[in-house]
Amino acid sequence: MLDLRRTLAHWFGAGDLSIFYDFRPPPYGGANQFLHALRGEFERRGLRVDANTLSRRARGCLFNSFNFDARRLGRLRHPGCAMVHRVDGPVSLYRGVEDGTDARVAALNQALADVTVFQSRYSREAYEALGFSFRSPTSIPNAVDPRIFHPRASAEAGVGRKVRLISVAWSDNARKGGETYRRLESMLDWSRFEYTFVGRIAETFARIRVIPPVGSAELAGILRAHDVYITASLNDPASNALAEALACGLPALYVRSGGHAEIVGEGGLGYDDAEEIPALLERLVGGYEEIRARIRVPSLEDVADRYLGLLMGRAPA
Repeated sequence: MLDLRRTLAHWFGAGDLSIFYDFRPPPYGGANQFLHALRGEFERRGLRVDANTLSRRARGCLFNSFNFDARRLGRLRHPGCAMVHRVDGPVSLYRGVEDGTDARVAALNQALADVTVFQSRYSREAYEALGFSFRSPTSIPNAVDPRIFHPRASAEAGVGRKVRLISVAWSDNARKGGETYRRLESMLDWSRFEYTFVGRIAETFARIRVIPPVGSAELAGILRAHDVYITASLNDPASNALAEALACGLPALYVRSGGHAEIVGEGGLGYDDAEEIPALLERLVGGYEEIRARIRVPSLEDVADRYLGLLMGRAPA
């Protein structure tokens, strides 16, 4: 019955665009968060956006990395539809396991894509360093839904209370930084700081409060109740959790790895080893209002414009 409905949608549907991705209800990973936000922005502009089917009138199709039904997309694609492949990774670097996924992503790209969107310069350059090539590559950063992720009014940190630190991750992969957060427990002055972790993590903590995964609106409220975001994830091409924290007005301390520096810009400070974090926290808290004022996040409207330029068949910038 499901296949019949999909076939009818293909022949009689009116979708202007399509997104091929295994959508999940939030909370889930960064791709899921971003693609929900992007789809919502397209629909607010009056576009009909199909998921995992492709009508004959569709002008563009966005498909994500390897998280989609490639056989189905191969059957439904048609010459009038611009095929845009959104790629992150290299997967082997952020998972820490070489299982052939990157080669699979590159093969899907050659078979299906007209244009490739990387989420960061880091991602594009890392794939090139591994010897992979992609069709008409360009880079577009991720963005978050500003109706959900926006700053609190106050620009102060720790006035009359402890400074509130927070980290977020939806995967408990060891490369998401759990060991660094555990090391921090022995280095922080707990008379001055408190720390919250939201999401999934394999580590256990004595002082860091752990909150299980929550939906976007609840997460945004938790972020706004904190002062500083800390990320220790390694080889992360474009952390959506980091982007959400910055959008909520939290300056970031980030490990110099993956695409973190591109996302943070001047809205935080980078480190190479966890031992540097306490001193960097002092610098950040001491110049909090100035650093917070330097946070710049891509707007969802601008990012949607750039994707639409590709999906409607215009050349990449």
